[in-house]
Amino acid sequence: MQRICFQLQVKPDRLAEYEQRHVSVWPSMLKAIEASGRRNYSIFLREDGLLIGYYEVDDDEASKRALAANPETAKWEAEAAGFFEALPGGRPDQNATTLREVFNLQEQLSRLSQAG
Repeated sequence: MQRICFQLQVKPDRLAEYEQRHVSVWPSMLKAIEASGRRNYSIFLREDGLLIGYYEVDDDEASKRALAANPETAKWEAEAAGFFEALPGGRPDQNATTLREVFNLQEQLSRLSQAG
């Protein structure tokens, strides 16, 4: 399993609209995310627009390909792109900055219990 964490910057003047858009995500988009293999997906938003997203997936590249090929995802992302500060390539789902994991409690506890 891969744990993916990403960062985006929501434009400060669009924060309320961004939050409102996520109160009730399109059912077709929810199903597309699920079908892509992503689970335990959460988005966190700071008051200044810093967005941190997290999800778990077995194969992130396959998940990205599945979402990129889905017409509903393309439509959602085209509409969502205007919420974010400029991204290389334009699509937030494909171009967000991925953060490197440096600590995971469960992994360290597992190693500790295996060591005796």
